[in-house]
Amino acid sequence: MGRLRWAEEGGGRWELDMEAPVTMEGTARAVPGDPLPLGLSRGRRITRPKQLDFMHRFMSSPLVPSFAGDPANGGQGLLLHHAHTLHLTENWSTTILEQLDVQKISLLFKEFASNHGKEISWPKTILKHLLDIFSWGLGTEFLFTQNSSFLVEMYNLPHHNLTLETAWPGLFVDNNGTYWDVPLSLAVDLASISSSSGLSYHLCLQHNSGKPKHFGGDQTTQVPPSLLPGLCARAAASIKENWSIWRKKEGKLRMVQPYDVFLSDPHITASGVLGAVATASLGDCSARLPIEDGLERCKAFRLYAQKNNLAVFADLFASVSCTAQHGNFQRLFLDLTRFNARLDFPSGSAFLTGVAHLSQDLYNSRQLNLEAIRAVCPELTVSLQQQIAGPFSFRVDSRILFDPKDRYHIARLDESIFAIDWALKVLGSAKATAWYSPKHQEAMVELRFFES
Repeated sequence: MGRLRWAEEGGGRWELDMEAPVTMEGTARAVPGDPLPLGLSRGRRITRPKQLDFMHRFMSSPLVPSFAGDPANGGQGLLLHHAHTLHLTENWSTTILEQLDVQKISLLFKEFASNHGKEISWPKTILKHLLDIFSWGLGTEFLFTQNSSFLVEMYNLPHHNLTLETAWPGLFVDNNGTYWDVPLSLAVDLASISSSSGLSYHLCLQHNSGKPKHFGGDQTTQVPPSLLPGLCARAAASIKENWSIWRKKEGKLRMVQPYDVFLSDPHITASGVLGAVATASLGDCSARLPIEDGLERCKAFRLYAQKNNLAVFADLFASVSCTAQHGNFQRLFLDLTRFNARLDFPSGSAFLTGVAHLSQDLYNSRQLNLEAIRAVCPELTVSLQQQIAGPFSFRVDSRILFDPKDRYHIARLDESIFAIDWALKVLGSAKATAWYSPKHQEAMVELRFFES
């Protein structure tokens, strides 16, 4: 069973496990309240130990690579992963994770070469560096029934997902891709697991203690307030509606299985999400970053109150997306072209405040406030997928931000994620994905299931 932690789609108001090559388990939690970074799992994603075990057994990959930043800039460089899974009983398994740091191996060989001819104890030298070169982890999973399991800190309930998580330290990542270590993080999550449309809700109680530290040693960056010590309770609810504009069932090759059954019908679809989130914080985490824009003069639509170490915040969010696909993903070449565009409105209060300012400026024949225009502009995320040959396809996800301050560059490309997908035809709808982020200099190979 994977971590099916719920998040409202596109609003960016809820944390979700994201792929992170810097950890052996392959995940990190997004900083609460930050927009979700690109590269997030959009489909069901099994645990990292099971991903590695599958790649070892069925994809002839004894070592699975990942890349976590340039070593010259404090990153880890190229990493190799392996997993040993032991089935103790029919419903109980234990996994030993191993991680090999290629950068430190190369440094070890350079040390051997520089000390050539000197009388040194090579066994002691190798043993000294062994703990730096190799990292290991241990996990266990107990299957109660076919539909419920216990995975260290998780227990699945019917139609809900209950997560009890203790991390020491806990790794978080903000919307800029900066990682933060929180000395101790305790969380209880209850999320509904609903269909693709309708009502979804999520409740969370989280406690952080200790001073967060920048992962990598740079302490000049300001710590996100939501990671500071204190207790935080959050609740979110959203309603999603899907619309099928056009779908073509004909034209498929007979007796030929598509590479992915979820990508076998040309179509044009749209969806919309509208929701609300409320947060109550007690302690240092109740502090808020200072608002620098000029929209704070009008607080008619801002639901935020703070007194001493207690803060309460409420807001709306919304998103609209459209997907178009051409091809049935059956033929060997160029039989799949897929495009998706999503407009995100992460803050309803900022949007309504911006509309109020623009209305006043238009009514009074004043020059339009650039900050108000920026508050009204949504965030745009686009994704393009193109089949290359057979089960292999290329995909790029990009986030585009609108900034009217620069009249010559109103829109700018914030970041992009490039990926090669290998559809695993025998599993119906599954794929191995190798992705790379130029902005954060990270790369990873993983499995994804039922991702449409």
